[in-house]
Amino acid sequence: SLGLAPILVKTVFDIIVQIRAMGKTILLVEQNASRALSIADRAYVLEQGRIVKTGPAREIARDPAVRAAYLGSKSSKAC
Repeated sequence: SLGLAPILVKTVFDIIVQIRAMGKTILLVEQNASRALSIADRAYVLEQGRIVKTGPAREIARDPAVRAAYLGSKSSKAC
């Protein structure tokens, strides 16, 4: 979503949700981690090109260490 107008970001995410609803698998690499986790089933956290954590997106979104490092929050609330 980097460089896209906010309305286009919304459109892109809406389309991703529609594709997901059709049962299709999508590999999404996105800088807006909170937004991506909110529509994902599974998440992979990368550091320096290596997977350091993986699991259901909701669990990753609630992980305090992930939130502090990548989501800008120490809260344990879901995204």
